[in-house]
Amino acid sequence: MKNKLMLFVASSMIFRSLSTLTTAQHQTMPPGMTHEEHLAQLRKEAEMKKRGAAAMGFDQDTVVHHFFLTSEGGAIQVEVTNPSDQANRQMVRTHLEQIGQAFAAGNFDAPLVTHGEMPPGVATLQSMKGKVSYTYRETSDGGRIRIATEDADARAAIYDFLRYQITEHRTGDPLTAVK
Repeated sequence: MKNKLMLFVASSMIFRSLSTLTTAQHQTMPPGMTHEEHLAQLRKEAEMKKRGAAAMGFDQDTVVHHFFLTSEGGAIQVEVTNPSDQANRQMVRTHLEQIGQAFAAGNFDAPLVTHGEMPPGVATLQSMKGKVSYTYRETSDGGRIRIATEDADARAAIYDFLRYQITEHRTGDPLTAVK
């Protein structure tokens, strides 16, 4: 009986360590997705993180991105995951301040570099840059860009741009405007 108990405990420990190793490799495969599709998705995300680090100046695994749709437009928020990470917090703040200025000037090179393609809505945001404001402010762990407009076409372009970001960065943020 003692040997069976020890065998059960040893088997359980081995199974648990193997399951921990497999979950550490990559995210759980979404339902309805083939293994090949899942591996392609993981490669795409890894490439985006690498390009994002180059475009933004900080490791994408040390921060969390959020994109919000609001009645006036939306917001981009980036914060460090570790509140004591002062170096990356400062890099996030510098990046967001510069991005707000670049977007206001119609320059969307950083999203192009990060995603390897121009996100939806950018052409409209560039052509209507005088009707959209980008206001940067610091948050306790990073920063936020408020994007606002009174123009319905510009707002639709903001929503297209932010929905793309939510989907690509897999943030889980709502795809509809919140108050």
